Amino acid sequence: MKRTSLFLDTKILRDLKRAADRRKVSVASLIREAVTRYLAEPTNVASLPSMTGKFASGKKNTSTRVDELLWRNPHK
Repeated sequence: MKRTSLFLDTKILRDLKRAADRRKVSVASLIREAVTRYLAEPTNVASLPSMTGKFASGKKNTSTRVDELLWRNPHK
């Protein structure tokens, strides 16, 4: 195992310590278990089309004009 550092806000750390005490395990053990469960969950890799980010328009203002570009009336 490797040692690592974590920055948690006060409430999360307090809740984590209480949960570890209730289960009679260390905080580190509880964190390892939580991370293991999180990583075991299936991820929705297909949420974006596979071609997302593969092309460049050469224009620098596309992201600021997204609504205009995608939702304009094509019959104007």
